[in-house]
Amino acid sequence: MRNGGTSPMTTVVGHVITAATTLALAALLVGWRPYPRPEISAQVPPPPRPQAGVEMVQAPPGRAATAPPAAPVLEPADGATAPGAAPDEEALKHLDAEERKNVLVYASVNKSVVNITAESEVQGFFGSEETSTGTGSGFVVDKEGHILTNFHVIQGADVVRATLFDGSAHPASVVGVDPSNDVAVLKVDVEADMLHPVELGDSSQLLVGQKIMAIGNPFGLERTLTTGIVSSLDRSLKAKNGRMIKGIIQTDAAINPGNSGGPLLNSRGQVIGMNTAIISNVGQSAGVSFAVPINSIARILRPLIENGRVIRADLGIARVYTTEQGLLVLAVAEGGPAERAGIRPIQVKIERLGSGFIRRSLDPDSADLIVAVERKRVKTVDELLTEVEKHQPGDTVRITVIREGRPADVPVQLGRSS
Repeated sequence: MRNGGTSPMTTVVGHVITAATTLALAALLVGWRPYPRPEISAQVPPPPRPQAGVEMVQAPPGRAATAPPAAPVLEPADGATAPGAAPDEEALKHLDAEERKNVLVYASVNKSVVNITAESEVQGFFGSEETSTGTGSGFVVDKEGHILTNFHVIQGADVVRATLFDGSAHPASVVGVDPSNDVAVLKVDVEADMLHPVELGDSSQLLVGQKIMAIGNPFGLERTLTTGIVSSLDRSLKAKNGRMIKGIIQTDAAINPGNSGGPLLNSRGQVIGMNTAIISNVGQSAGVSFAVPINSIARILRPLIENGRVIRADLGIARVYTTEQGLLVLAVAEGGPAERAGIRPIQVKIERLGSGFIRRSLDPDSADLIVAVERKRVKTVDELLTEVEKHQPGDTVRITVIREGRPADVPVQLGRSS
């Protein structure tokens, strides 16, 4: 050891004393205790509000916040919109005008749509009795429990059930049917607050190209919304009883098995038709679907509820062509009221071209153009039927036609069509 130097042992002891003194001073300044300090104190600000369905966990200082493993969600989380519920205003702000309209129409009408189940006993392959089940759609029309659907949905059924928006199934009685328009009225016995009637619109105001929406139960998928446009008007469709349903609405909305009987809606959520059929080689939507206009149904709704059937007046016009001026008569029922009254259908014009050749063509000038019934202007098949069916079979009405360029009144005694 050198003189004037410091021994190693003395140096180590000095460092230990210095460190101990420093720790003691630090403990006095921060209030050290002989047990761990809590990582989160009551003064820590609350964590950010969690997103719906996710529980956020506040992490210890210096560590990132994490979420625990997500648990299966059995019910809609807070703030979520359940099917059939009113849309959240905050969510609507993020939609464009078209989307917003779709959402609002669906929210206002979907609780009115009913799932119809029809069961019938049929003879099996080996002679045993088997149950055949079919499904369709319908919609509530009043607080008394009346439901509209297609006749072909419940035709031949022994048991009919209606499943409401809340999933409850109820026996449904058949109140009245009109096979000629493929319409049936059912009734369920439930509390009025379980029923959400639709608002009926005016199908006579429809225009080709107008937006429409359909709600139904395709393939059993309840309350499904599809959209499209009116593709054409005044189509004819053969009903199950062989009669022609006139004034049919053609659309391009996706309609599939199970949609039959559901409502066709305008952009205000009003019912303007009842979906009834599609044209398809495979039984599924091919972009051409048909609906019975609601004005035709509204005319017979009360008679169906009160009498169970419809007895209507008939003009005896079999086919017309819609023009801007009126309805050109293409054919009349043989022996019917129009023919007996002398209303003229279109004729075939024959021209001789010489050398034994002739040319046949339709002569529009030979046909009467129907423009009014009892002085009430009519321009569509729906308007014509509306005015005629205001009267009773046997009544005589004035049919105003344009004949050879001049107006003429033709009195027609109406027949009976049921």
